[in-house]
Amino acid sequence: MKDALAIHRWLLAHQVHHEIVRLPRPITCADELPETISAAPERCVTVTVFEVAPRIGREFVVAVVHPLATPPGPAAVGGLLGVRTVRLARAHVVNRATDYAAGLVGPLLLPDELPLFIDDRLSADTEPVFSATGERHAVLSMRALDLLTLVSGKTVDLRVPQPRGSLEAVAPGH
Repeated sequence: MKDALAIHRWLLAHQVHHEIVRLPRPITCADELPETISAAPERCVTVTVFEVAPRIGREFVVAVVHPLATPPGPAAVGGLLGVRTVRLARAHVVNRATDYAAGLVGPLLLPDELPLFIDDRLSADTEPVFSATGERHAVLSMRALDLLTLVSGKTVDLRVPQPRGSLEAVAPGH
């Protein structure tokens, strides 16, 4: 499994400024980052893994890097891929596909064979963002621009389109 030390060594080898922050208390999933480190959910980056079942072919797994404040829904991922059946991946699938502990998947060092999408709502600025490291006691802090430069995935729009027109039902003849 990936951990903070592996991420730290990889970032040092790539000469990227970062910090591995020791948490004041252990976390069980990335959703706990904002309250644990007093950061805005928009500044916390996480990875959600989905299982996709196309009409033809075998099921496959995709991952989405996104701000904790705006998690992508299965419908948005299904619309992006043009498939109907998309569900959150089960923990053992996440562990196998990412080599991270489920709930603590970081955006770096993901396997090359894992299809990866990056939510375009992630700000490419110089402010710090925080992400899980696969460990319950540590989090990665680095500039958002550096993180987005290092993550190898396709940037996509995962906003679910709103229906056009009125949603109000009107009886015929009125």
